[in-house]
Amino acid sequence: MKIVIVGCGRVGSTLAENLDADGHDVIIFDVRTAAFERLPETFKGTTIRGDGTDEEVLRRAGAKGADIFLALTEGDNRNVMSAQVASESLGIPQVIAKINDPVRAAAYAEFGVATLCRTNLMVDSVAQYLKLPISTGPGIDIPEIPVSEHPHPRAGGLPVAGQHPEIDAAPTSAPASPAGTPGTAAGSTSPIAAGAAAEAVKAQRLGFRRWRG
Repeated sequence: MKIVIVGCGRVGSTLAENLDADGHDVIIFDVRTAAFERLPETFKGTTIRGDGTDEEVLRRAGAKGADIFLALTEGDNRNVMSAQVASESLGIPQVIAKINDPVRAAAYAEFGVATLCRTNLMVDSVAQYLKLPISTGPGIDIPEIPVSEHPHPRAGGLPVAGQHPEIDAAPTSAPASPAGTPGTAAGSTSPIAAGAAAEAVKAQRLGFRRWRG
């Protein structure tokens, strides 16, 4: 299989090394050349110094036609942007974005992006080891509808930090609606923003929940 990895950190480089050793065609991106020093000398795949959120960079490197795309940088926004390009523009069938923030991971999954949440995975591992009834969101959240087929209006693309404070703030209850405008927050005229607020409420329910003794 052809597998594209964006981010040659500890996770990305380890996956790249093992997938390459198993005979897969691996292309790995990073913005820093020094990051590729994590790969062994035996690595036979392709290393690309470039921005994995840039569609043209991905195309020139041969990402189109890949079977799997993994966005594994340390930036949640970069990962979800890469995932959106891979799914919508390049038509890659299996796309996963690593999202560190559990609430944002759940929100992006509701928008059609398969997310890998390291925080949920670590909390769940600690809870299992200590035998504590801690409830978390899923480690990998695979949406029923992929981003390329998602019905939500997303004229500006997927929400990112700073553009949709509804998701960043992760409200625990739905915003109040003024009389005559059900489902719309006071002062809001954008259906995208209103939809993001509703998704954020659901994400809060699906995301990290503190242990209740």
